[in-house]
Parts: sequence; C-alpha cells; structure tokens
Amino acid sequence: MDWNHEVSTSLLWLVKAFFITVIIFSVTCFTLARTTKWGRQIADIAWPYFCPKRSKKPLATVALLLLFTLFSVRMNVLFSFWYNGFYNALQKVDAKAFWLFLAIFSVLATIHVVRALLYYYLQQSFQIRWRVWLNERFLGRWTKEQAYFRTQYLAEDADNPDQRIQQDINTFTDSTMTLSLGLVDAVVSLIEFTTILWGLSGALHLFGTDIPRAMVFLVYIYVFIATLLAIRIGRPLVKLNFLNEQLSANYRYALIRLREYGESVAFFKGEKIERGILDNRFFAVIANAWEIVFRSIKFQGFNLTISQAAVVFPFIVQAPRFLSKQISLGDVMQTSQAFGQVQDALSFIRTSYDSFANYRAVINRLTGFSRAINAADRLPTADIEIGEKLETRHLCVLSPTEETMLTDLNLSVGKGESLLIKGKSGSGKTTLLRSLAGLWPFASGHVVIPEADKRLFLSQKAYMPLGSLKMGLCYPLAEEAFSDAEICDVLQKVQLGHLGKRITEEEDWTRILSLGEQQRLAFGRALLSKPEAIFLDEATSAMDEGLEDAMYSMLRSELPNTLIVSVGHRSTLIAHHQYSLVLEGKGSWRLQENS
Repeated sequence: MDWNHEVSTSLLWLVKAFFITVIIFSVTCFTLARTTKWGRQIADIAWPYFCPKRSKKPLATVALLLLFTLFSVRMNVLFSFWYNGFYNALQKVDAKAFWLFLAIFSVLATIHVVRALLYYYLQQSFQIRWRVWLNERFLGRWTKEQAYFRTQYLAEDADNPDQRIQQDINTFTDSTMTLSLGLVDAVVSLIEFTTILWGLSGALHLFGTDIPRAMVFLVYIYVFIATLLAIRIGRPLVKLNFLNEQLSANYRYALIRLREYGESVAFFKGEKIERGILDNRFFAVIANAWEIVFRSIKFQGFNLTISQAAVVFPFIVQAPRFLSKQISLGDVMQTSQAFGQVQDALSFIRTSYDSFANYRAVINRLTGFSRAINAADRLPTADIEIGEKLETRHLCVLSPTEETMLTDLNLSVGKGESLLIKGKSGSGKTTLLRSLAGLWPFASGHVVIPEADKRLFLSQKAYMPLGSLKMGLCYPLAEEAFSDAEICDVLQKVQLGHLGKRITEEEDWTRILSLGEQQRLAFGRALLSKPEAIFLDEATSAMDEGLEDAMYSMLRSELPNTLIVSVGHRSTLIAHHQYSLVLEGKGSWRLQENS
C-alpha cells in the first residue's frame, strides 16, 4: 500500500470525522437529556459545568478529547494495514519489505505512545477540574441555608452526604468521561473496521447456499446475542452496587460515631452493644459483597467465554480461503485484527455493563442528594426580619409530628435586656431557639432579630472546629481577626489562662478539654465577637454555680448593650435575667418580669 497516500487520507478523514462526531455527539446528548430519566439526571448534574455562558473551556476540552479519540481509532486502522503488509512480507520471505515495515511500525508506535500520554494528561486534568467544580457546587449548596442541618427534617433524607460529596463526585466525573468517550471510540471503530472486514470477507457455504460477506454478518449476530444474554445476567449488579455504597457508608459512619462518643460508651461499658451494632452493619456489607462476587462470576465468566471464542472464530472462517490460496497470510491476520476490533466495539456495552451499573448507582445517589438539598431549601420557616432587637409576633411552633409546642407568642427584648426561657423538658425551649434562628421548619409567624453575623448561639455542647485552640476560640471568625494578645486576655477572663501557651497547637480539643472548659471557651468567643445578641442553650450546664455566676457577670460587664436570651433549668439563672418566658406545655406560655 502507498503509506504517503494513507497518511494524507487519514488527515482528511480525521477532519471530516471530527465535525461529524461532534454534531452526532451533541445531538445524542441533547436527545438523551430530553427523553430519558437517567439522561435528565446526568444533565442536571453536569450541564451547569458545561454551560457556555459560564465558560467555554469545558466544551472545548471535550471537543479536543473527541479529536484524540478519533485519532486513536485511525491509528488502529493504520496498524491494521501494517499487520497485513508485515505478514505478507513474512510469507514472501521479503527481507527488504520486512525491515521497511519494522521502520513504519517504529514511527506508528512512537506517534501512538505520544498520543496516549497526551490523551491521558488531558483527560485526567479535565476530570480533576470538573471534580473540583462539582465539589464546590455541592458543598456550597449543602452548607448554604443550613441544608446540612435541615435535611434531617425531610421525610426522605439523603444518607451519608459525606460519601456522596467525597466519593460519588469522583466516580461520576471519572465514569462519565470513560464511558462516553469509550462509547464514541466503539461506534467509530465499529464503522471503520466493519468497512475493512467487509472488504476482506468472502462467501461462506452454509445450509447449501453461499452467504456473501459472511464474516460481517456473523460477528454482528454473535455479539448481539452475547450482549442480550450479558445484560440479562448483569442487570442485578445495578442494585447490588448501589447497596454496596450505602451499606459501606453506614458501617463507616458507625465506626466514626463510636470514636466520637468513645467516652460515653466507655463509662456505660457498652462495648458489647456497640460491637453488635458494628457487626450487624459490617456483615450486611459482607453479605452484599458476596452477592456481587457471585453475580460477577456469572457475568465475567460469560464475557470471558465469549471473548476467548472470538479469538479463533475469524481464523476458522477464513481458513478454507487461505488454504485454497484465495487470500494471503496478511489478509488472514488483518481479518483477525479487524474482527477483534468490530467484536470489541459491538461488545462495549456488554463488557462495560458492570461499570454502567455502578455509574447508574452513583447518578441515583448524587441526584437523591441534590433533591434532598433542594427540598431542605424549600422547608418553611417563620418570617425573619432583620432588626436591632428580638421581637416575635404571633409565633407558632409545632413538633415534627405536628403537636403544638407554642402558640401565638408575642414578646420584645431590646438592647442590653435579657430573657430566660424556662419550662419542663420537652416543652420546646431549644426548639424555640431554633425557630428564632430560622432553622426549625415547623414554625410560623414573624420574628425580628439582629442579622446573622451580629448574633451568636452557644449550645450546651460547645462546638470545637478542627485546628488550633486559637481557631476554636475565634470561631466562626477567622483566627487572623484577633491577635495572640487578645486571645490570651480573653482566656484569662474565662479562667482558662493556663491554655495561653498552647493557642497555636493543633489538637483534637474536644477530647482534651472538659465540657465545662469548652463551655467557658464559648463564652470567650462571645467576648471576642461582641455580638448584638447572644442565645445560650444550657450553655453553663457543665459549670458549677460559682463559675456560672462569674461567666454571666462577665458577659454583662463586658457587653452591656448586648441582648441575652438563655435557656436553662437552674433557679440561679434568674438573677442574671430581667424577664422569664415560662413554657407551660401544649402551646401555652407566660412572660414575667424577674424581681
């Protein structure tokens, strides 16, 4: 063959095939996104990244990846013709042609290696950038409007959001590119090598008649039947892979929870119960894993059998023509190579079915997560208005089971004033704070409250972020907002001066500090941030009465104009508050002035 002509032809083919492929690829993606459920799911996740209004770079990169994919197919075509010429040279014992084809192979192989490396870099860099963008998008939606908290009130909460953000996003980007470009490669290879196989195929005598171009028809029939059987065998893998991700995440969460509450478990000596919980979750993972193994053995065993049979099939069909010297050895080898390419292209869905199954599970998980975030954003809350005081008008609060906890609450607390919320356990004291913050979805009415960055909520179990002690004290502000001297001064005021030398140490401070020390640290946050309003939910429960009195006295002397609202049971708190709101149950309440 004329290799110069073949190279120029390949370049022309590459240009034509690229534009045709881009058009077909775009139309196919658009059609699937409009007509199929899973297509719409993929589009909902992926399109915001690829939208040209945001950036044209992602679509340009995909176009370049398609070009590299087509280039790979054309390289395989050139290798196919090389096989023909090389084996013909061997058959003719033509030394000059033999060395010429080795030289041609070295050029083709070099181009092939360079193309493969460039393609790998381009694909991986694209997937990393896409993963970063998706992570920022999902993480932003999950943390915005307190969706990470409010999703727990949904009828169908998204389990294990940590896994969906960390693992499923990575799998989604990888599988989307691998499967979509693999499908393009399979379709284009199918067209190209079917053409080559058509030219090499001869008639096959079956059932008393000659079937022209029999090789082409046989490979299509062969793979079509094999694919139908493979899909039937592999269908359960979709559900099994979904369960594998879910059960594994549940087991991992149980392990993390045991570590988080290790002290409580140790005091209760609850190791036996915890071990039982862990064993139950672990063996659920193992049981599902065995189901995947047994189903995969059937699926992969069938695929391997089909693939091995396909190796000798073209030789058997072409043997009569070769032995009768109708075709050369090069034709036989090219037929085998072309048959393999056609068979691989037609078998793409069959051999990748387990990957499609896992991909489908990931799509369902990400879609479910996105749906849960949207549902959390739509949950109702009381009408929130920004102001300089705390005021409620006709505020009603219900429990998740729609039992009345508070009815028609009207109160007003101004700057420098303080309110103590009292009542029996379960009367709705903490729930009222959540309603005031706009977190409780079962509240209605009107709330006036200082803006978010000018109010501070201190809970019974003070939150300590990962990082240094200084970061924990400055939270939710950045640690750069305050000097070390300011931090040490505040530690002295909350009677934690001995920690001044350790403010830059990064430790798990939740485990190092006692609950009482963590609560005092939270009071230090209030001194640093100087909010217009502070809401304290049993924020001194781990302190003795002396420390409690010292902390509240310090708040009033250091922040005289700050509005203070506390939830508590101790009678000693009354002395630090001007008013008391007593929740009497079943929606009734009573507001009184403390003497």
